[in-house]
Amino acid sequence: MSSHRLVEDDGDPGLVLRVLPGVGYTAEGPVLARPAEALRAVGWTVRTVVWDGRPDFDVARRVYADVLRDGVAAAPDATHLVLAKSLGTLALPVAVELGLAGAWLTPLLTTDRAPEVRDAAAGLGTSGVPALLVGGTADGLWDGALAAASGARVLAVDGGDHSLEVDGDPERTARALDDVTAAVVDLARIARRL
Repeated sequence: MSSHRLVEDDGDPGLVLRVLPGVGYTAEGPVLARPAEALRAVGWTVRTVVWDGRPDFDVARRVYADVLRDGVAAAPDATHLVLAKSLGTLALPVAVELGLAGAWLTPLLTTDRAPEVRDAAAGLGTSGVPALLVGGTADGLWDGALAAASGARVLAVDGGDHSLEVDGDPERTARALDDVTAAVVDLARIARRL
């Protein structure tokens, strides 16, 4: 059984970013760390889930839902933004339910273990919730057609794998990381205007 803790980096209490990592990709990984640092640098409060062990889908679903619901309950008037990677995207349905903007990196769009993520992603355009879907075209969990039809902003990394890295091409990988960071910062600006 995995346990978790919430690491808190206080900034403006009216701007709250929740970082929800994957099972094998922690918040220290660059596609989560760089956007979180960019928002921290402009004053956002950052709340990061850190797992002690490898959570299964059911535990992650429950924990991530609780983290979002508890966060909104604790600061109902704040601007909330979700930054989630892979397993963290299990929170997508709850974020939509709560009306939270989110950047969903390498979402679980094709696995049979998370049909609710696919359904929530497919309906993003009608939800009215600002969203960014980011995936690599070489990632078996990415569904580019679903993402394109979702109504969300989409960033597809050509040749990117599940870590959004392009095998054998560090320059393209670095550009992809810059693009992801810029897209998340832009989403944060949109969320602030709501």
